[in-house]
Amino acid sequence: MHAGQGSLAAHHIGQVTYQAAARHAVSWPHQVGVIPRRAGSFQDRAEVHRLRSAVEGGGTAVLCQVLSGMGGVGKTQLAADHARRAWADGEVDLLVWVTAATRQAVIDAYAQAAADILHVEPADPERAATSFLAWLEPAPGRPRWLIVLDDVADPADLRDLWPPAHPRGRTLVTTRRRDAALVTHGRLVPVGLFTPAEATAHLQQALAAQGRHEPEANLAALAEDLGHLPLALSQAAAYLIDTHITVARYRARLADRARHLADLLPEPGCLPDDQSTPAAAAWSLSVDRADELRPAGLARPMLSLAAMLDPNGIPDRVLTGEPVLRYLTGHRAFQHRHSPAPEPPSVTGEEATGALRALHRLSLIDHSPAEAHQAVRVHQIVQRAVRDPLSPDHLDLLARIAAAALNTAWPDTERDAGLASALRANTTALNACAEGALHQPAVHGVLYRLGESLGRAGQVAAAVHQLQRLADTATRYLGPDHPSTLTSRANLARWRGQAGDTAGAVAAITLLLEDHLRVLGPDHPNTLTTRSNLATLQGRAGDAAGAAAALGALLEDHLRVLGPDHSDTLTTRNNLALWLGEAGDTAGAAAALSALVEDYLRVLGPDHPNTLVTRNNLAGWRGNAGDPAGAAAAFATVLEDQLRVLGPDDPTTLATRFNLAHLRGEAGDPAGAADDTAALLEDRLRVLGPDHPDTLTTRHKLASLQGRAGNPAGAVVSLTALLEDFLRVLGPDHPHTRSTLAGLAHWRRETGER
Repeated sequence: MHAGQGSLAAHHIGQVTYQAAARHAVSWPHQVGVIPRRAGSFQDRAEVHRLRSAVEGGGTAVLCQVLSGMGGVGKTQLAADHARRAWADGEVDLLVWVTAATRQAVIDAYAQAAADILHVEPADPERAATSFLAWLEPAPGRPRWLIVLDDVADPADLRDLWPPAHPRGRTLVTTRRRDAALVTHGRLVPVGLFTPAEATAHLQQALAAQGRHEPEANLAALAEDLGHLPLALSQAAAYLIDTHITVARYRARLADRARHLADLLPEPGCLPDDQSTPAAAAWSLSVDRADELRPAGLARPMLSLAAMLDPNGIPDRVLTGEPVLRYLTGHRAFQHRHSPAPEPPSVTGEEATGALRALHRLSLIDHSPAEAHQAVRVHQIVQRAVRDPLSPDHLDLLARIAAAALNTAWPDTERDAGLASALRANTTALNACAEGALHQPAVHGVLYRLGESLGRAGQVAAAVHQLQRLADTATRYLGPDHPSTLTSRANLARWRGQAGDTAGAVAAITLLLEDHLRVLGPDHPNTLTTRSNLATLQGRAGDAAGAAAALGALLEDHLRVLGPDHSDTLTTRNNLALWLGEAGDTAGAAAALSALVEDYLRVLGPDHPNTLVTRNNLAGWRGNAGDPAGAAAAFATVLEDQLRVLGPDDPTTLATRFNLAHLRGEAGDPAGAADDTAALLEDRLRVLGPDHPDTLTTRHKLASLQGRAGNPAGAVVSLTALLEDFLRVLGPDHPHTRSTLAGLAHWRRETGER
């Protein structure tokens, strides 16, 4: 800083000491304030060039730039690099660097500039600051200036303190805020995370400066673990250097959720690059600020919930649903428990959204309502910093609320594949950070839903893997005989059967039935359900008659224990009819289903999904019994009702279209059936995705119709590609895979191949 000569008197104003400047002209260039020194592993990242381009404006003067982003992304370093370059290149005559965390800090810095340049006595800082701002106004002979306002905490702090627009002046602001009030003063330049390459290079350079060299793959993995956040990367590198542990060992410590983030970073007095705050505490002031914004007091509990879920995206409906509103209402009531005022009203969905917007304004989350399924994103290090200080009881409470919120948001019928995928990702993330809470006092229903959703989405191998893990954790937390453990084993066995491992599923269900009989007794609903599942697997293993006999015996017990109109009794009647038909009694199957439809109409009504499914099954067995025309007419009527009740994208609606196309082909119109099947395939690809078993089965049917329509070579091409996908998705032993292999061999013979 330029200093005058002569006698100087000290003036103490607030917490800042100023020197009254001597009365002589200031020399240019002149700097007020200290630019933070360059970080040891500073990256010449894309934002450096984006900022320079924004300032240059392509020939258009852009007088104010606002660098906005979450804490720890390197905004101050970017601003310091820009200021340092402008100073070194002679682009400015006056550079004022202001640490602008408070309004008073800005006033004091402006007053110091006025004392240096205008020789204004700084005893009255506000008047001196006003004089400095007036001097910045356009006037002949004014020097080129750059004002940097670093770390603005609140746009309101800059009211009447914004530097004026000036053709020879520039203003650069860094802030975690992204309020509309900032955008009115200049161009917003978002600052994000390092790219994977930048993050890896940062770690490499920091360690290499100390003679440390680690495999690049390990560094890239650590960068991923830290979410490519510059602040966390620099502090992790310092910790690695201080402790001299390997990256692999550090990653193991970082993955240990029993450790706090603060214990995996340098002590506050040993932070690198003159950093003042450990990453574990970097966002506490931002949380305080967000909690003060309307609706006051809701941002902090909302962030705590978001910290339990998927950092890559949380559906809006999860964080604005009824379980979250009840939690926020309880939090608000607790805050006002000592207030004489009436109890505050219940939190509304609008207020919950307001809390998300408050967190967004402070860059603690990204809230993008247009991306409904991934509307809320929270950096994983922010999540960990939020969770670490919470007590175990508080974390367990948050986990149960988050689980209830996911359950409430989960539709009974998954018509939206994107929403289902997001709910599965969030359930997986929640279980990873609060597994114990989701197993007490029993396995939470959302974990069962996760496995079911995977299976229904066609990811049967993933469903089996998840359900195996759930059975193991249920056993560990609750014991082998707990009802939750038995239910987990039942779900696992069922999906093992769906995945093609019929023998393994039968063995697992047989053992489970023994345990159900011992623990729950013969008449418990779960025991009866296990007998039903075992009978179904018996049929899939090739013993249709045995399955029908087992279901006949089960039906007697269902009638005795549950009564004729119970849903489980009706389901058993449906399954018995199906296996009677598979055993060769097609007329008996059709008659049984016809009687069952009448009972479903009486008990559940015409529009219940079970009624519609049973009508669909009846139509199929009418066709198998020798009445294809009647079956086609029945399918067409069912389809009309399904379209009206369930919509065009419901899986059962799509299944009925498949059956209609099949009948059209059997009636001698393979070309028309192929057209219908091709249209169905487009919809199944859109609704279910390419790897769903129903989508793959539709491709198999379409290939067969190609061959029947006179194009056996096309059938071979289609089935060859399909076989690769069946092998990848379901494995070599699944019945669908074997059926495709047989079909491929048939059509190869038809083309003359050997």
